[in-house]
Amino acid sequence: MKELVEEIAKALVDHPSDVVVEESAGDHTCVLKLRVAKDDVGKVIGKKGSNANAIRTILDASGGKNNRRYILEILE
Repeated sequence: MKELVEEIAKALVDHPSDVVVEESAGDHTCVLKLRVAKDDVGKVIGKKGSNANAIRTILDASGGKNNRRYILEILE
């Protein structure tokens, strides 16, 4: 999942070299911390959070198959 979020974020931002995804895994929950350049945060979030919600929907759908819960945090 880490690689998937990283590729999606790199496609959205102007500075793809600044995209970093950190993964903290637990028993049934995994937290993905997405870090992008300060001026790219709005592009990852999108209007009214549409891009962020779309990424979270993909994570929810794939997490159901793996019996895991993924949480996405977007950081500067």
